Amino acid sequence: VLDLFGGTGNHSYEFISRGCRDVTYVDKFYGCVAFVKKTAKALGIEDCLKIVKADVFKFVQNTPETYDYIFAGPPYPLPNLDTIPDLIFDQKILRPDGWFVLEHNPNHDFSDHPRFVMARNYGTTIFSFFQ
Repeated sequence: VLDLFGGTGNHSYEFISRGCRDVTYVDKFYGCVAFVKKTAKALGIEDCLKIVKADVFKFVQNTPETYDYIFAGPPYPLPNLDTIPDLIFDQKILRPDGWFVLEHNPNHDFSDHPRFVMARNYGTTIFSFFQ
């Protein structure tokens, strides 16, 4: 599992609590990364969680890894949010039959993307699913 724009790590912790034993968390903000390191240690999950302090776009462009599941929860006003699906697929970091889930607000619509599968709406939060 790859958790992009990981923030406080809530999604990473949830993946681990549901049995995932290999989660990579990526965020560029020192405060978030320090918090997640501290929390992972307190929860005893350091062995399951690889914490990376990096710009998400640079990480995706440079990682040699591939993933079965990628979750991206970028800040909604991120200027280049619309480029994230193409970046994921162009860099070939999603394994065949894997899922990419992008959290965003109603200002973005990915239904015309060639890899778009479906969207789930929860008020002002939308999860777009890609394969």
